[in-house]
Amino acid sequence: MKETIKYSLAMRANPMKPEESKKAYATLQSNGVVTLDDLTEHIRAHGSNFSEGTIIGVLRDMVVCAREALIEGNYVELGRLGKLKLTISSEGAETYDAFSEGNITALNVLFEPGKGLQWNLDEDVNFEFTTSRAAQAAAKKAAKEGKTTADWTPKEEEEQEP
Repeated sequence: MKETIKYSLAMRANPMKPEESKKAYATLQSNGVVTLDDLTEHIRAHGSNFSEGTIIGVLRDMVVCAREALIEGNYVELGRLGKLKLTISSEGAETYDAFSEGNITALNVLFEPGKGLQWNLDEDVNFEFTTSRAAQAAAKKAAKEGKTTADWTPKEEEEQEP
């Protein structure tokens, strides 16, 4: 069964080519946030034999163990969920001798989705165009005020929609 993913459009510049004009790009529309507690309840609702406390405990322990494995220099393979690996960011130095730990600016965790989080766009999903959250909020506000039109013109620094 195909699932529907909602998107809107936003005009964006290419940061690698700022001299080029903006182009319309698809932007996913989020319905909210699913917390760890929400996910735990959802897993339980699918008929899990484990209590919510056990599920949440296992997930929290997994985070601790994954962090340890990453720091030890390992990739963490999570089956169909995906793979985690640690990456490092640093400022360049003129020579090897000039480089120090002070040049290191960040450690990041890179997530590579597994087969369980990959989609075949033709077989798994439909896309549905919708208005942006800003347009929806402006329309709702206008309706509450008894207006028949709404203005959601973005401020100069915000992304513009057609």
